[in-house]
Amino acid sequence: MEIHIVDLIIFIVYLIVMLGVGFYFMGRNKSKDDYYVGGRNMSAGHIGLSVVATDVGGGFSIGLGGLGFMMGLSGSWMLFTGLLGAWLSAVLLIPKIYPVARENKFLTFPQSLAHHYNGKVALIAGFISLIGYVGFTSSQILAGAKLVEATFPSVSINMAVLIMGVIAVVYTAIGGIKAVIYTDTIQWIILMGGLIFIGIPVGYAYIGGWEAISKTVPAEFMSLSNLSFVQFFNWLITIVPIWFVGMTLYQRIFACRDVKTAKKAWFIAGLFEWPIMAFMGIALGLFARVGYEQGMFAAIGYAPGTQLDAELGLPLFLRTILPVGLMGLMLSAYFSAIMSTADSCLMAASGNFTTDILEYFKGTRKFGHIKYSQIITLIIGALAIILATNMQNVLELMLYSYAFMVSGLLVPVLGTLILKKPSARAAVVAMVVGGLTTLILIITQVKLPLGLDANFFGIAASFISFVLIQYTDKPKGVVA
Repeated sequence: MEIHIVDLIIFIVYLIVMLGVGFYFMGRNKSKDDYYVGGRNMSAGHIGLSVVATDVGGGFSIGLGGLGFMMGLSGSWMLFTGLLGAWLSAVLLIPKIYPVARENKFLTFPQSLAHHYNGKVALIAGFISLIGYVGFTSSQILAGAKLVEATFPSVSINMAVLIMGVIAVVYTAIGGIKAVIYTDTIQWIILMGGLIFIGIPVGYAYIGGWEAISKTVPAEFMSLSNLSFVQFFNWLITIVPIWFVGMTLYQRIFACRDVKTAKKAWFIAGLFEWPIMAFMGIALGLFARVGYEQGMFAAIGYAPGTQLDAELGLPLFLRTILPVGLMGLMLSAYFSAIMSTADSCLMAASGNFTTDILEYFKGTRKFGHIKYSQIITLIIGALAIILATNMQNVLELMLYSYAFMVSGLLVPVLGTLILKKPSARAAVVAMVVGGLTTLILIITQVKLPLGLDANFFGIAASFISFVLIQYTDKPKGVVA
């Protein structure tokens, strides 16, 4: 079944509106302060919705659907870790980082590390954050491409990546953080409306309601204990720490008008993550599994028992059940989720490159001009698109990117929160050891004990190296 012209027109109008927001803010950004932190005067409502739209976004939307398809309601625990991360950072991080950032006009997360350590620490953190967010942007573009591929069978995955990537990259590059935050608000409202009023009620009725669900899927799919402790722990150590090291989140902290606004925004974001978005995303994935088992996808080549990418289950389900008009609206809703994360991650990567890397080296201060920021954002976006064409699994790419950033950056950040005089050398070694440990374990695919993720061993290695140097390193001028 090809998509109807009405749905296509609705979807195209949505994309044009998103580009329009970018062009609207293009002429309103007068400085890097405007471009990267929105003039530091934004409200809790816009920031809170932008935070949750960025964090849940497309990777988790498509990824959550995949988890619901594979394991049922227990997949919702992944976003419970998002609630924990949001609230912990609101209490522990924001009150400490915001006043310093406001006073020193920070634009990026590594600048806060430069304040507590030195420029070299910030430079390495900038590289780690840049690499992680390029990977993360790619995961969102890939999520959009999977949605396009499942909805428009005639479009190849690489062509879908190109379409998805160009739209997100262009409006982000020209509009800056204000375009990102305001489009995030619009996109989140579209997504929530699409799920609450279209996807969930229509899907539930189409598969035959509770009776059909209970008869079709295994009983453990309806349980909240259908996962191991190790699986939950792996999500915990990957997702909670990102709230302390995520450049997208620091940009939004810096964009708030005061500490109270930032904390309120983070509490709003946590509640939207879990239980609201968690159970809606998982429920739709579960409905897709029921539809698959009922033979709903047989006509498009996926009869019960045939191999199906779990992350394609939800897009195929929506394509099958939604009538003309509603399909265009729902497609726009999911693209909203995807682009709300892709644009934020792209802004983060651009900020890292222009502020933390280029400006570290002498003679590159000219790159502080907003025009260069826009060009660099376009270039980084192009790299993310190329990477997306070489990956297959959205959730895997996203969690790998998270893991690399967390294992390299978490321990030095904790050092600034806990210690009065954290060692810069300890931070450098901890970042390099932690990041490399995780990267090597992921690339070599070594079988790890107890089913733990590479990220756990990266954080452990980072922590041990930091502590060893912190408490053996003698300050300059001190004689043994």
